[in-house]
Amino acid sequence: KHIAPGSSPKGVALKAMVRAEFKKSIHEKDEAKIEALKAGAIRALSNYMLYESGAKDEKLQGAMKRQSDDALGDLQSLKSSRSTNKAIGATEAEDNDNKR
Repeated sequence: KHIAPGSSPKGVALKAMVRAEFKKSIHEKDEAKIEALKAGAIRALSNYMLYESGAKDEKLQGAMKRQSDDALGDLQSLKSSRSTNKAIGATEAEDNDNKR
C-alpha cells in the first residue's frame, strides 16, 4: 500500500509487478539469494522513485535524458560493430571456401 500510492495505471502496474516478483520467489530458502532479491527490489523501487521525481525536476530530467541518449548510442554502436564483425566473418569464410 505504501508503494506508488493511489490507483493510477502506473501505480497499479508497479504494485502488480512487485507482487509477482515476490510471489515468484516465495519458496526461496537460500539466504544469499533472498538478499540478492531484496537488493534487486530496492534498486527497482529506487529507480522508479528517481524516474518519478525526474519528471518533476527539469535538471534531473535533463540528466536522465542525457543518460538515456548515451545508453542508446552505446547500444547502437554495439549493434553496428556486431553487424560489421558478422560481415567480416562471412567474408573471411567465403575467402576460405574459395581457397579450397
